[in-house]
Amino acid sequence: MTDASRKTPTAIGRRTVLIATGATAVSLVVAAAPEDPTAEAADPAPVAAAAVCTLTKEMTEGPYYLDGQLVRADVSEDKTGIPLELTLTVVDDSTCAPLNSALVEIWHCDALGEYSGFVGNNGHDEPDNGTFLRGGVLTASDGVARITSVYPGWYRGRCVHIHVKVHTDVTLTDDGSFTGGQELHTGQLFFDETITTRVAALAVYAANTVPRTTLAQDGIYDDGGAASGLLTLTALGSSPSAGYAGALTLGVES
Repeated sequence: MTDASRKTPTAIGRRTVLIATGATAVSLVVAAAPEDPTAEAADPAPVAAAAVCTLTKEMTEGPYYLDGQLVRADVSEDKTGIPLELTLTVVDDSTCAPLNSALVEIWHCDALGEYSGFVGNNGHDEPDNGTFLRGGVLTASDGVARITSVYPGWYRGRCVHIHVKVHTDVTLTDDGSFTGGQELHTGQLFFDETITTRVAALAVYAANTVPRTTLAQDGIYDDGGAASGLLTLTALGSSPSAGYAGALTLGVES
């Protein structure tokens, strides 16, 4: 099963906002110009104090969520793929103030389109420990959560994406996981199609035998740009194999 059959994002009854800053904020105010997801940025973490808040949607968590994953800054384990350095900033939607100690949790498939705990669903055979490419970290006082992973692959019927949840008031457990708290946001992070095309040509991703669904073909991404979870991507080197940094700021109704 994939979440491709869930064509309409789930209405969960909570609100989230996305914060745009700097030159992007000016364009939103003056001309409502779309953000360039490949733009170079000196600091990938937006500054909440100078923010312009734009409402964005929550999206379905899909069928591959597993409770109680590890609290850790690096979820890549031994998975092959190019580096992905995520900077996700959580702020209050009313005040744009950063949220401290909010748990930002992600999960996504590997280069072959397989999720840990569900390996084989995309037609590839590989070891499955139930934890790879899953986990999250607590935000610092500036609301920032930094997570290291690998650029995701794709599976049948869905474009390249990462699932994300934001929790507050969690309790960390002795086994390195978490429990309790309040779930404030469930969404998805998306990738610029031009960059994904370059990445998909690399050998480790080209080994994925499933046809790739583009952003335009995806039934969940609504072409809403950053307001719908499109990451701002910055190259980490001179070639796609060096990887990318991805940034997004999410506001939650706390």
